[in-house]
Amino acid sequence: MFCSIIPPHLLNHLASHADPALSGPARRTLDGDHQRRQVRHEAALATVRAAAAPRAAAEAKPDRTIYDAQHHTRLPGRQVRAEGEKPGKDASVNRAYAGLGATFDLFHQVYARNSIDGRGLPLHASVHYDREYNNAFWDGKQMVFGDGDGEIFLDFTLPVDVIGHELTHGVTQYTANLEYSGQSGALNESISDVFGSLIKQHAKQQRAEDADWLIGDGLLAPRVEGQALRSMKAPGTAYDDDVLGKDPQPGSMDDYVDTQEDNGGVHINSGIPNRAFYLLATGLGGFAWERAGRIWYDVLTGGELSASAEFADFARLTKAAADGRDEQEAVTKAWSEVGVDLS
Repeated sequence: MFCSIIPPHLLNHLASHADPALSGPARRTLDGDHQRRQVRHEAALATVRAAAAPRAAAEAKPDRTIYDAQHHTRLPGRQVRAEGEKPGKDASVNRAYAGLGATFDLFHQVYARNSIDGRGLPLHASVHYDREYNNAFWDGKQMVFGDGDGEIFLDFTLPVDVIGHELTHGVTQYTANLEYSGQSGALNESISDVFGSLIKQHAKQQRAEDADWLIGDGLLAPRVEGQALRSMKAPGTAYDDDVLGKDPQPGSMDDYVDTQEDNGGVHINSGIPNRAFYLLATGLGGFAWERAGRIWYDVLTGGELSASAEFADFARLTKAAADGRDEQEAVTKAWSEVGVDLS
């Protein structure tokens, strides 16, 4: 399993463009990602095994280290900032450090989770990975950020929700370990979008009704006609561009996309549970991490979620995890509006 923020269908689209300034970086990113998939799969298996091994719990505080890959692919690179050190001149380093901290804070302060694995896992990240690398990923051990090509994508440390999204793949890896294909894979992607958005909202202290519910706002270069990579509020509207194409995400089961690409459309059909969460969060109001986020977190970490769960399985568990009749009714309404039957 290789989880990255940019879906393969976007990179494939760019790779076929006539302009080599656009197609070249996309092809190199696709080639590199293909080589990393097996490494990522082996790392995931190793961390799952490690999670089951006895280990003393660490003190609940962030332990961040940032590295500079210096445009190479050997990880982690040269250490440039450790926990507690002051910001330097490299904005990518500073943003990565802050994003790791914002992610730690949301999970610890709100859900009493000590880092990604719940036991104080040190958070490492490498910036300036490769040249014109159009992606960011969690490799099972650490975060990795490309600088983007500057034509379509900017520096991948810019949106804090991208950082939170990828690190949440680590949380899922250590908990439900959802299979990365079909509906379970779309749930895996959606859960990362949910907590990526909550991390941004928590850092900004935004209420649900004030949040933008965009994933990757600020990542697209000025020439691109679009706001972000995805919209949880209105899937399918994040971008509509001559180069990137149109956002293909559905917001309802009526428009579910059956495809063999992208592990069964994990980055596409994730729009359905994304919109269900948005509807629940705004329906309940207030800070989305307090009630809607708590329900999603409890289901993810509660031990009842099957690795092969489909949307309806997850939906039923969210209803069971809801606190009181009003939350249960709100959960049922949200899933019903996106066409997922809880019966």
